[in-house]
Amino acid sequence: MGYSPARKAAILKRMLPPNNMAIRQLSKEEGISEGTLHAWRSHARGKGQLLPDADAGPIGWSSRDKFAAVLETAALNEADLSEYCRKRGLFPEQIATWRTACEQANDWDRASTARLGQATKEEKKRIKGLERDLARKDRALAETAALLVLRKKASAIWGGRGRMISTLDRQTAVDLINEAVVAGAQHFKACGVLQISERTFRRWTKGGVVRSDQRPLVQRPEPANKLSETERAAVLEARNSKEFSDLPPSQIVPKLADEGRYLASESSFYRILRAEGQQHHRGRAKPPTKRKPPTSYRANAPCEVWTWDITWMPGPVAGMFFYLYLIVDIYSRKIVGWEVHDRESSEHAATLIRKAVMAEGCLMRPLVLHADNGSPMKGSTMKTTMEKLGITASYSRPRVSNDNPFSEALFRTFKYRPNWPSIGFASKADAQAWVKSFANWYNDEHLHSAIRFVTPNARHGGIDRETLANRAILYATARAQNPQRWSGKTRNWQPAGPVWLNPENEISVPEIRDAA
Repeated sequence: MGYSPARKAAILKRMLPPNNMAIRQLSKEEGISEGTLHAWRSHARGKGQLLPDADAGPIGWSSRDKFAAVLETAALNEADLSEYCRKRGLFPEQIATWRTACEQANDWDRASTARLGQATKEEKKRIKGLERDLARKDRALAETAALLVLRKKASAIWGGRGRMISTLDRQTAVDLINEAVVAGAQHFKACGVLQISERTFRRWTKGGVVRSDQRPLVQRPEPANKLSETERAAVLEARNSKEFSDLPPSQIVPKLADEGRYLASESSFYRILRAEGQQHHRGRAKPPTKRKPPTSYRANAPCEVWTWDITWMPGPVAGMFFYLYLIVDIYSRKIVGWEVHDRESSEHAATLIRKAVMAEGCLMRPLVLHADNGSPMKGSTMKTTMEKLGITASYSRPRVSNDNPFSEALFRTFKYRPNWPSIGFASKADAQAWVKSFANWYNDEHLHSAIRFVTPNARHGGIDRETLANRAILYATARAQNPQRWSGKTRNWQPAGPVWLNPENEISVPEIRDAA
């Protein structure tokens, strides 16, 4: 059924101060549902009428109710304002405070609009900068991809700078460069991949046609200082004479000088002999042979690749030494075995490697043991022991210490400790005690720079990841607290990757550096 406007007004008046009757109580007394009363109040509020919640005192009034009170009292004088406040349970000071807040809100809205406009302008500027940066990076990415494709395609046909290039290869090079430029590469960079200058490219394509190399067609005059045929014959005659038949040009030329004869320089002698096919290796000495580098090994986990060596430790008197046998795991840098003896022997080495394998529990596992070429390393006892333990032997090239860098670097750390005795060790027992103390410190306390500054034992046992993860979280938190102090990424606390022993040239430089 419908309710008259007068009754609605009377009921809404009972919601006003000082009555402040709750909707639930009005519903019970008037027999009108709470939903209907809520609808009436909302409609009245929409028209700007002050109808605060019944259980909310003036302090708890909503911003809408306070604003309605300010509007209703805007035109009242002091007496009317006082009457209005008494009827609604308010104080004139509260009305004044609310009016001031409304005025400040209006001022804040204008300032906020200005700030928002400035922020929008700066944001648009920043977005444009990001778009330019993104476009630049897209161009750089396209250029990099084009250059990589160019390098891959050209590797099959291209030689070094200055090489005589056939017309067909020139045409292929021009086509590859033009293709790379269309794909987004800069012209001078595409030329640089093929090791030619832009000037060379322009010379090749002068007139719109790829021109052939004219150097083979040029008539070149003979050098003015060239030996005549008579002089060449004199050189060969002297070289093949009985007196000089067994001597090289390095011996012939001085002997001819002692006789007061000059036929040609030593280099001319060699050049003429090579041209006549008379310059070959002679004698019982073996010709020089190039030794191939040792096999590369990659350690992905502990107990996969070990290296070992022997170093001298000074004794109590000059000329007397003790010998430290030391084995290191290149993946974790852990000292897995050591011993001090009075002499070098393969028997001592075999005993040490057997103890280390047993201690690490890697019997009959794929294990590589790298060493130098000394007799203790290649003795029959050592080789037999390694075969029984299932160990693959690896050796350095003769007189090349770089092939065993991990052991050499460890010896450098070993002998430069502050407590290294400058006058030598008094006895073998003293030397053993010192090495034991060093090994404990190195494995358990030393933060190794090559494995992200964790201890060798931590990396060997696989507990370094938690430590590095905590460091990464700490640095990320520090950067979030003070971002202006970080111009780039935070420090790399990712676990160190695989480690290579004697890496080949095909392995990338960053991979070698990270493994070192």
